[in-house]
Amino acid sequence: MAKKSSASSQPGRLKSMTCEDIRNRQWTEKERRALRRAAARQAAGDDSHINFEDIPRLTPEQLARMVRLRDVRRKVAVSVRLDPRVLSWLKSKGKGHLTRINDILTNLMEAERRPS
Repeated sequence: MAKKSSASSQPGRLKSMTCEDIRNRQWTEKERRALRRAAARQAAGDDSHINFEDIPRLTPEQLARMVRLRDVRRKVAVSVRLDPRVLSWLKSKGKGHLTRINDILTNLMEAERRPS
């Protein structure tokens, strides 16, 4: 005889919702308080309540593949004369050698600005 599954263990049906449904949702007072607390912590930059223990450490391979997120600030066009070996090295890393020059110089600038 097959074992009956309890009603609580059966998966709930997914409900389709639109952004209007979410926007018009009626929040309980308890949910409102929880959201206000979360918003206040986020605004204050307080992440002390977050438990990071279950997040695995990055591997050396993952760290090696990390790249800087680029700013969306407007850039200024300039003309630069480079040693041919430097240009070859930059191009050997793949597409985006001009962006890579900007990244290298940004890293150097930030390192120089850091207090010793």
